[in-house]
Amino acid sequence: MHFTSESGSDGVSERRFVVDGVPGLLWQPDGSALGGRPLVLLGHGGGQGKEGPRERARRCVTRFGWAAVAIDAPGHGERTRTAQDERFATEIGELLAVGRPISAWVARHTAALAERAVPEWRAVLDALEAGAGEGLGPVGYWGLSLGTAIGIPLAAVEPRVVAAVFGLAGHASLAEAAGRVSVPVEFVLQWEDELQPREAALALYGALGSREKSLHANPGGHLAVPDFESASAERFLARHLPCGAR
Repeated sequence: MHFTSESGSDGVSERRFVVDGVPGLLWQPDGSALGGRPLVLLGHGGGQGKEGPRERARRCVTRFGWAAVAIDAPGHGERTRTAQDERFATEIGELLAVGRPISAWVARHTAALAERAVPEWRAVLDALEAGAGEGLGPVGYWGLSLGTAIGIPLAAVEPRVVAAVFGLAGHASLAEAAGRVSVPVEFVLQWEDELQPREAALALYGALGSREKSLHANPGGHLAVPDFESASAERFLARHLPCGAR
């Protein structure tokens, strides 16, 4: 793990890093050690990058004393877009222009992204753990939409993740991995989601193998998730991650 810059404000340290060519951001209480501290992995949405969850990350640090980390998904943020990424963007634009459904295209593309992103997340966890001295504290995951398309396969194979917030996704291709997720999950669904059919999202929630899971359904489209869902996600993670040392 190579740290490239560091800044801080209001008691929060923000450090940029690169692991095997993947850029990321790490937030933690200023002047504190990472070892033993709970860590939240923040998956960004489609079209965003590692800066997208910055507000959530800072709240994790200032309200709970956790550390938080985000990385650029393949083809996002500072990462180069492949020819496949470019074709996908063109196809989606054409479908939206004529009012045709895009869920099948989104599912196909995000499955390919997840196949690349899951090993990258695990490599970042390995690097953080190696540099944490006494090791990492418990790890949570929080990501909606693309963040869920990557987060479910990650939680299915990564034993360090102990709780997760998912939602705004419903790809049938995720069902097998969802069945292997056993950690507590909070799942967010938008009832009039124009990108993810309601029935598919409900089916994905049903496929989760977690014995402890809750469904939060709200009216509105894909981008209309109420602000109170962020507070709910924080309370959920706080039940499963101890507060960090202050």
